[in-house]
Amino acid sequence: MNEIQLKYGCNPNQKPSRIFMEDGSDLPVTVLNGKPGYINFLDALNGWQLVSELKKATGLPAATSFKHVSPAGAAVGLPLTDTLAKIYWVDDLGELSPLACAYARARGADRMSSFGDFIALSDVCDADTAKLIKREVSDGVIAPGYTDEALEILRAKKKGGYNVIQIDPSYRPAEIERKQVFGVTFEQGRNELNIDEELLSNFVTKNKEVPEEALIDMKIALITLKYTQSNSVCYVKGGQAIGIGAGQQSRIHCTRLAGQKADNWWLRQSPQVLGLQFVDGLGRADRDNAIDVYMGDEYEDVLADGVWQTRFKVKPAVFTREEKHAWLNQLTDVTLGSDAFFPFSDNIERAHKSGVKYIAQPGGSVRDDAVIECCDKYDMAMVFTGIRLFHH
Repeated sequence: MNEIQLKYGCNPNQKPSRIFMEDGSDLPVTVLNGKPGYINFLDALNGWQLVSELKKATGLPAATSFKHVSPAGAAVGLPLTDTLAKIYWVDDLGELSPLACAYARARGADRMSSFGDFIALSDVCDADTAKLIKREVSDGVIAPGYTDEALEILRAKKKGGYNVIQIDPSYRPAEIERKQVFGVTFEQGRNELNIDEELLSNFVTKNKEVPEEALIDMKIALITLKYTQSNSVCYVKGGQAIGIGAGQQSRIHCTRLAGQKADNWWLRQSPQVLGLQFVDGLGRADRDNAIDVYMGDEYEDVLADGVWQTRFKVKPAVFTREEKHAWLNQLTDVTLGSDAFFPFSDNIERAHKSGVKYIAQPGGSVRDDAVIECCDKYDMAMVFTGIRLFHH
């Protein structure tokens, strides 16, 4: 099959819509269940590239949670701590497979953004991963294959309408890619940059000591950025993205957005949040929303009389600014990647507030010296890759 007709394009008024191979060859994807749409396929194909590169770069199973053609989360399959299992709502599932751990991390880092995601998996989807997917609000999944049990589980999701796509892992696209905008065809060579140790060798700060775990996190950050709408910044810790800022016109706004998401990821692990007692039957999405508001400046929206009783068994104490600041000070050894150079040192100052110790960015700003000086002030290690990673 070299063509799949779609219901509509980005919006219901955009018809007709299809995906097809211009050269007449077969599509590299097979729809095993459901009827994926235009945006579903955009997320699926971008997500697949991200996870397959993560697997190649780290040797670990990888997963990503995609929304609106940018990742909300990306991770490799490292074991979950008890705390992470709890904040990702998977502590009732027992020990998970590495692939399921990867998706739990990718989904859990920013659960607000991941709601209704499209999932990409680097490896054959197993039953553990399928069981995790089944309980979440999601549009679909793409993987190189599915076990019989996993496929049976996924086909039962959404009353049988869940989108399940299988991709041929041996497929390699043409070296030249094209797209049309306003009737004009754009053409460019594909971004086949290999993100490896050689790319991460030019450390420009006084501190050049980077542990192996941080080098892996740098790869995760840069590969994630390669498939994130620019401008983009990515915070990573322990094998997973913990904050992604996408599509911002200003880089400092991107750094702040991603930093706030990283802060929220850490705040969810605080005793104040872990100790919240939700009313019986409150769904995961409602719990996520309640936590998000509780941690923010508008906490009264969930703590007001007549409101808190609908979410909590016991009224929580206010999570004060001082308590949040004290907890955030314990976040350390975070890695940050940027898809283009930092033009001002304010980005470094903001990154420091979220525990950033290691930075990977292209370099090349006229103010590189000021940025390096700011990193040295905080004993950060920063590498210049010399390569921009814009994605549009």
